[in-house]
Amino acid sequence: MSAINVSRLRKSFGSQLVLDGLSFSVEQGEVFALLGSNGAGKTTAIKILATLLSADGGTAEICGFDVTNQAHKVRETISLTGQFAAVDGILTGRENLVLVAKLRGVENPAQAAAELLDRFGLTGAANKRAGAYSGGMARRLDIAMSMLGSPKVVFLDEPTTGLDPEARLEVWKTVKDLAESGVTVLLTTQYLEEAEQLADKIAILHSGKIIVNGTLAELKKLYPPAKKEYIEKQPTLEEIFLAITKTEGK
Repeated sequence: MSAINVSRLRKSFGSQLVLDGLSFSVEQGEVFALLGSNGAGKTTAIKILATLLSADGGTAEICGFDVTNQAHKVRETISLTGQFAAVDGILTGRENLVLVAKLRGVENPAQAAAELLDRFGLTGAANKRAGAYSGGMARRLDIAMSMLGSPKVVFLDEPTTGLDPEARLEVWKTVKDLAESGVTVLLTTQYLEEAEQLADKIAILHSGKIIVNGTLAELKKLYPPAKKEYIEKQPTLEEIFLAITKTEGK
């Protein structure tokens, strides 16, 4: 069953055409990466799918609900995490989760918060102000907050923007855990390695259109066969050091 269906989606801002007939589908439980450079239309697509922006044409459905005519049903089904962590730095991690749980009408907010803190490896920092969290921890808390209400589809709009390599790895593990739990994830990114590490399917968005869509293996087949080249390999300083010290020790 397809969790997301997008057909011929169009959007312009004045004379600037941002989405030019965007079409793709995402199966339930997949991680789908929408890959593209800045200005390719990734965030615009996410905003339309999350009912935050109206399309000029085309259709889009989330779990069978039309994003235009059944927006309230779509909002009950999805969760959206933007490019920057939307946590309250004054509140603790636990307080952030409890607050959002109450806003979403979750039964027993304290229990829901405790379960998510444990699931996302934040129990040890639960009573610490979120403003003191590392970038990776803040992002994990942000994604944990998005899981309140058990959404079937999660949109992650460039979730590792501005994070250092270690924090990026933390977020990658979190996304993989979401997928393993059966959640459908639509991920936008401009990092090629991120799409390669996380996605079941990858679509390359360029000038408002998807120019390639498939698995990593399928995309690799589009590239010319690798050429074998032989080059002279210069020794590294480490290799020189080891060779010299080994000789001197004899």
